[in-house]
Amino acid sequence: MCPVQLFDVVSVSYTATLPSGEVIDASPEGKPLTLAIGSGRILRAVEASLLGMEPGQTKTVHIQPEDAFGPYHQGLVQEVPRKVFAGRIDPAPGMVLSLNLEKEGANHQVPATVLAAGKESVTIDYNHPLAGRVVTYTVTLHAIGN
Repeated sequence: MCPVQLFDVVSVSYTATLPSGEVIDASPEGKPLTLAIGSGRILRAVEASLLGMEPGQTKTVHIQPEDAFGPYHQGLVQEVPRKVFAGRIDPAPGMVLSLNLEKEGANHQVPATVLAAGKESVTIDYNHPLAGRVVTYTVTLHAIGN
């Protein structure tokens, strides 16, 4: 059989971990994911790692931040007056909120993590929770084709 090529439909299982060993994502147990290579359904760097593999092979790849969830930008950490949340929510560290952010004249709903909550202000982080982190994927190719 030919190895995986661009646009092939493949069946894979995977586990994604952080350097600490913490599992952050995995295909459902016993239920491989079916996807077309090049579809963008999973990280492009993980898709690229499948190219050339043959059914039954397993590969471990370390995806750098710029190819995973992006670099961490300190400028995306902001202090927001606590009164912005008055009557709606009592922010606490660790909470993930959906906030409105204006960009180029349009409002967008974006997730933000509460880093700290003081009496007068709340520190919000608009970075993806995995920004700046290396993510390790262990992928197993089960089949090529439908």
